Amino acid sequence: MKTLTDAWDWLADASHWSGDDGIWHRLAQHLVLTVVCLVISCLIALPVALVLGHLGKGGALAVNISNVGRAVPTFAVLVLLLLTPLGKFGEGPTVVALVLFAVPPLLTNAYVGMRGVDRDIVQAARGMGMTGQQMLFQVEVPLALPMIMNGVRIAAVQLVATATIAALAGGGGLGRIITAGFNLASTPQVVAGAVLVAVFALLVEGAFELEDC
Repeated sequence: MKTLTDAWDWLADASHWSGDDGIWHRLAQHLVLTVVCLVISCLIALPVALVLGHLGKGGALAVNISNVGRAVPTFAVLVLLLLTPLGKFGEGPTVVALVLFAVPPLLTNAYVGMRGVDRDIVQAARGMGMTGQQMLFQVEVPLALPMIMNGVRIAAVQLVATATIAALAGGGGLGRIITAGFNLASTPQVVAGAVLVAVFALLVEGAFELEDC
């Protein structure tokens, strides 16, 4: 209980919220990293999932291959990338590792959503003379949108939680608060950083839930 009280006292200290090492700055870094990785992941995964879901071919293989990535720890991927020439490009290794981590839920949910569209509706659209592109964007995607957005939600929340690894590669974000706490042997700061990440993830989850309402 004392640790939680000390963590609250740490968060309540106004000096910890300002400056380059302050919570607001680290939160902004965390948000930018999350958004960038989510956008890149969507640009990679969603077109593939939508096209394969529309065609009904190759999707299962693509999903299985992407899911293999879930078995590989993101931290391990980050360490390996830091040992490559990409490690010279600042946040590059972190972004790549997080994108690889976010692609599977996006690809899987979008593909499942597309294949879950009622085939009778698709046949009816084809019977009305719609082209493949029209069926994709006017029929299938709108009907699959709840599953697609569910994948985006899962990826966003996972990215918020996992983006803390950026600190291990010298990057920014809320993870820097946690690593600084370890370096200072300050358990309250470590707990406070973990609480901030958890609250941020819950807020992102809540934002998606409000959007669905």
